Amino acid sequence: MIDGYAAIYIFLLAAFVGYEVIGRVPVILHTPLMSGSNFVHGIVVVGAMVALGGAETPAEQIIGFVAVLLGTANAVGGYAVTERMLEMFKSSKDQAKKGAGDDAH
Repeated sequence: MIDGYAAIYIFLLAAFVGYEVIGRVPVILHTPLMSGSNFVHGIVVVGAMVALGGAETPAEQIIGFVAVLLGTANAVGGYAVTERMLEMFKSSKDQAKKGAGDDAH
């Protein structure tokens, strides 16, 4: 188990590296990058559920529940935003077919 200063050091190093990597991504790649990384939100939810499963005190259970709730909201929101962004890139022919298909039902 990682304790104390080592955990803080790893967290700060990961935050710095993440900021530097994302900061150097060209603007045109942000949408595909976000779209491709939505699976990370699912990993966060699984991690929060594992932490909640090991919670013993009521305070730990509350924090774990909030973590699962926020992680789930983040995952759902990420997929919803990605879906809306991908709709913007579809041609008018694709949208006309989609509209015609909806009327047939």
